Amino acid sequence: MKRQTFRLLTGGALLPIYFLVTAFCYAELIDRVVAFVDGRAITFSELEETFEKTRKVRPDISEEEVLNTMINRMLMLNEAKKLKFEAKTDDDLLNEYIEMKVKAFIKVSEDEIEEFYNRNISEFKGSSYEAVSDKIEEYLIEREVNRLLKRHIEELRAKAYVKILWPTKTNGMSGQ
Repeated sequence: MKRQTFRLLTGGALLPIYFLVTAFCYAELIDRVVAFVDGRAITFSELEETFEKTRKVRPDISEEEVLNTMINRMLMLNEAKKLKFEAKTDDDLLNEYIEMKVKAFIKVSEDEIEEFYNRNISEFKGSSYEAVSDKIEEYLIEREVNRLLKRHIEELRAKAYVKILWPTKTNGMSGQ
């Protein structure tokens, strides 16, 4: 009779512990962090959502390129907020930031436009300089914005804490 009592007490005492242990041990992976940017996480689900949207516009883009774009975007938005830029949306904020920090310093001279026209005259299929000079100017400004923006992002990345946890070719991991 003592053995049965002992088993009942032991079994009865362990039963609540068993439920506690199984309740705490059961976990479901809902999402995982793929990168940290200055203390903010980018999750796999955010990456996948952005990747799917981007593929509709650029089917050849890789997840790695999308992740790097997301990181660059976060760095510029953080910098814009530090500088007290304000806008209704993040896209507007980003555009204002690029306009003020990069594009405002770009000037294209008439000589540069004319030189580009003369070097690429065959591309304009007989269009006069006057007819295409505005488009050439826009192109040259955009090209310079891209060059300066790339350099600016490199500077922001150098000052920031960016840790990529997601396997990519460039961080030495392969697969997904």
